[in-house]
Amino acid sequence: MAAGEDGGEKPSGVQSIDRAVAILTAFSRARPVAGISELAKHTGLSRGTTHRLVSALTSHGMLAQVPGSSAYSLGPRLLGLSEAARDQLSLDVQARPVMTWLRDQTGETVGLHILDAVPSRRTIAQVESLQALRRTYTDLGAEKPPHQGAPGKVLLAHAPADVLNGVLDRLRGSEPEVGTRLGDELARVRVDGYAISLEERVKGVVAVAVPVRDHTGSVAAALSVSIPAVRAGRDDLIALTPTLLKAAATLAARLGHDD
Repeated sequence: MAAGEDGGEKPSGVQSIDRAVAILTAFSRARPVAGISELAKHTGLSRGTTHRLVSALTSHGMLAQVPGSSAYSLGPRLLGLSEAARDQLSLDVQARPVMTWLRDQTGETVGLHILDAVPSRRTIAQVESLQALRRTYTDLGAEKPPHQGAPGKVLLAHAPADVLNGVLDRLRGSEPEVGTRLGDELARVRVDGYAISLEERVKGVVAVAVPVRDHTGSVAAALSVSIPAVRAGRDDLIALTPTLLKAAATLAARLGHDD
């Protein structure tokens, strides 16, 4: 093979793709615009190779030259691709196989929960246990108090400060003891990485929940395992957390979160 200008063999198709991806991923929120020299330095490619790849990416709409500048930014074609990716990276699409795996590992009902703008906690999906005696969510999508139950505590513990403080302030005004106790409990949830509820919202049901992060690093959902109280107590729930955290990490990766 002929020698390439970067001192090695002429790049293969796969090598060219790798280099093009390296250029695209050089852009970020911290570096939304970059020139040829900066991209060459960041990727380790020669200036000539970088220029040719940038020209090719620009011709396909993957990059765009900034008006009145020699610098480049990510291009308009990526918007359409990102929308297509977003559709497939949605919680309901990505969570189902992970929830099914978690159900099979634990033998218990798995739930997926979000915090809405009210804020209320909503259960948006479940994969039911196959056991005769099992937890079944009969109120999918319904509003629930955000501070009740393990999933709500996980979501509140990682909610924006204004949302969290608003809930705590309301509770301290109406139920001072509950509000004070909740603040301490949420602090523990952030340290422990999980929350437990023992027949707190539904009599006869215990649960453990963990956070799920998305591509921004924010907590987008809570993943829970719910069990009839006759089958599990606190120690049993804690013993499930490694499996639950593994499932949450898998779902987070499917949503674009990068540790």
